[in-house]
Amino acid sequence: MPIKNVVVNCTDVARSVEFYTRFLEVSVVGEVTTEHAVLDAVTATVELRAVGNGREQSTWSPDDLQKGFRHIGFKVDRIDERAAVLKDAGVEFKLDPLDAEGNVRICFFYDPDGTLLEMIQGDLQYAEILDADGVARERALGVPARPRFDHVAVTIEDREATSAYYDRNYGFSFIGTIEQPHDQRGFHIGYLKGGDTVLEVFTYEVDKSARAPQLDVAGFAYAELVGDPPDLPAETAPDGTKVYVDSDGFAFAVGSEA
Repeated sequence: MPIKNVVVNCTDVARSVEFYTRFLEVSVVGEVTTEHAVLDAVTATVELRAVGNGREQSTWSPDDLQKGFRHIGFKVDRIDERAAVLKDAGVEFKLDPLDAEGNVRICFFYDPDGTLLEMIQGDLQYAEILDADGVARERALGVPARPRFDHVAVTIEDREATSAYYDRNYGFSFIGTIEQPHDQRGFHIGYLKGGDTVLEVFTYEVDKSARAPQLDVAGFAYAELVGDPPDLPAETAPDGTKVYVDSDGFAFAVGSEA
């Protein structure tokens, strides 16, 4: 069962629609209003919702040692060409394109309200494959004709507990790992695959900070998974959606696959 939808709060829906359609080639689904837009990113939708509180009101930090949401990842072709277009337009980058562990090329940049986005080119070569069928299904997706949603990344405390929880409740399979041998913090990445989407989990062997999700400020709000409501603490988003918060502060809603 996949990640169906990712909700991103923004202070100007029209500006964010222009950004995502221009740089990530998403297509608009239905009507765009001043309050709301839905964007088709091939394997999931990105839903933009208007809020009044901007980036400066968010407690989210780009430091990956903060637990909970880290970034939204898109698989792409021609990453250097795409990054050059972003830079020419003055888009803020966190990390310029580089070759990363796992034989992929990546870069990180921010949307207009400070949501961190990643572009990834190439198939990951895992340090350890735990589900060969899942990896084969991932690679069978091929090179995207346009950028496609790939994953939401989160920093967590316990990879085994997180994997067991999302497998048991939402059918995510732990398909493989990537190690970061040069990172002195003891950085490890695990990949939990659901449908054609991934929950990318970061773990560290050093202390991490916690953050309570903010559903009413600009930036990532929550992901929507396919499945049944969990037995977890819940909050109500401004749109009335019940949003659950796991032990690491990752916020998600649940719904049907249709």
